[in-house]
Amino acid sequence: MAEATLSSSPSTAKIAARQKVQDVNAPLWRNALFVAPYLFFFVTLLIVPLLWGIWLSLHKADAFGAGRFVGFDNYVRLFKDKIFIQAVGNTFYFVLLTVPTLAIIGLLLALALNRKTKMAAALRAVYFSSSVLSVTIVTLIWRIVFIGNFGLLATIYGWFGVPAPAFLSDPSLAMIGIAIATVWWCIGLPMMLFLSALQQVPAEIYEAAALDNASRWRTLWYITLPSIRRTFVLVLIIQVVLQFQLFGQAKLMTLGGPNNVSKPIVLYIYEAAFTKWDLGLGAAASEVLFILILIAAMAQYFISRRKGEEG
Repeated sequence: MAEATLSSSPSTAKIAARQKVQDVNAPLWRNALFVAPYLFFFVTLLIVPLLWGIWLSLHKADAFGAGRFVGFDNYVRLFKDKIFIQAVGNTFYFVLLTVPTLAIIGLLLALALNRKTKMAAALRAVYFSSSVLSVTIVTLIWRIVFIGNFGLLATIYGWFGVPAPAFLSDPSLAMIGIAIATVWWCIGLPMMLFLSALQQVPAEIYEAAALDNASRWRTLWYITLPSIRRTFVLVLIIQVVLQFQLFGQAKLMTLGGPNNVSKPIVLYIYEAAFTKWDLGLGAAASEVLFILILIAAMAQYFISRRKGEEG
């Protein structure tokens, strides 16, 4: 009996060891608890509203309920609306004005302030400080600058006896005025992202370039820019997503005027859903905006990735 017990103990130990090894290599589903809070908020705040918006866009909805199912009628009405088509064009125009400007100026500021001096640190704080302001404060500041006859810009032009540009009332300048205010407001984030990327470039590469007597331009073109290419793509994608969502500046500076030349898609959605209470039309416009942002961001990503692979 004792011999049987002794003979069985090694096999039992082997089985236990085998199970232990299997347990170590097996996936531990309890680790999902660590990502469960993120997944909960991701689904609750992003996926559910997206599906709810799609569902609303297919119904004749108002503030009192979803109403009847109308299929794609809201989308048909949307693309027959000249104001919506104009709002889409205004939004693309605004993105073209702001995104390249933010990327280029942010890069230039980062290159200029990538120094280990107190002055550079102070200037970084100054340039980034505008990013923490609310859109209400930003638009108030720039209305004081742009307002006709009494604004800061009108006063400066008045010293030279020249009329100031009417950025808030001239149809050809309204969107440019909003873009100027937006660039001033948002320049901090691109600058800090580029600074972070520049500080990750190894100093040995610049030392080797200096030993080869490489000029500053060649160093910038062949060392610095390729080293921060991924950050440049990231800045472009972030700014495309953010600038497509223009709302507060247009709402508070020009109310979308004059003659709807500065009305973006988000302001159109706001007016359709919360002024006219046509929630179905507003939801349809929001889905179109989502698709436009997705296409623009993914196109920028894949084009930049292909250029990087070819390079």
